[in-house]
Amino acid sequence: MLDQFKKRYFEAILDTSRESAIEVIDSCTDEGYPPEAVMFEILIPVLEELSEIIRVGPDATLSQLYVASQISSEMTDRLVPQFKNQPEVPGKIVIGCAFEDFHGLGKKIVGGCLRAKMMEVVDLGLSVPAVKYVEEAMDRQAQVIGISSMMLHTARGENGPTKVRALLREKGVEDRIRVVVGGAPYRFHPTLYREVGADAWADNGISAADVIVDMVKEVQGHEFN
Repeated sequence: MLDQFKKRYFEAILDTSRESAIEVIDSCTDEGYPPEAVMFEILIPVLEELSEIIRVGPDATLSQLYVASQISSEMTDRLVPQFKNQPEVPGKIVIGCAFEDFHGLGKKIVGGCLRAKMMEVVDLGLSVPAVKYVEEAMDRQAQVIGISSMMLHTARGENGPTKVRALLREKGVEDRIRVVVGGAPYRFHPTLYREVGADAWADNGISAADVIVDMVKEVQGHEFN
């Protein structure tokens, strides 16, 4: 039965219908399915399926990505408090747009997808200076800093990812805080992420969440070794 709900939810996301998506989730809980099952057998698998579609075929539209991330984030906020046993937060991420960059849609998609994976997300907003990323990541003991750039000059800017890397090195925390970047410039320059000092990059908002989760696990693995 859950497979039918999952199919309907996936169709609602592809149709960018927030109302239909919410109706599906509400129907699940009304039928008596526990919130944990709805979360782990519908919400997260649908995001993963959408990510796979993007990987092997044409990109989904921005509206589809945005709806998927925001609906999933909203549903996560509703379902998690109803869990019988509250889950442990798997990781903490600080995200924002590069300094002097004011294009925030991609960042919102990433944040929504991360929240759907129950990550703790600190969104610093638009045009964030390098020092702010590092201070927040250290204060909150975040494992990853995510920086979005829609223009080449903000990706390469003196107050962008390169400076974030320099500050992490200066403060001796490179081993426990990773830097992940994303946005249009990185699609056209496959090695740009390395040039600006990042550990990884992602092509779209949903795959960015997967990359960031992998980085969190990597850092946590080092912490326990």
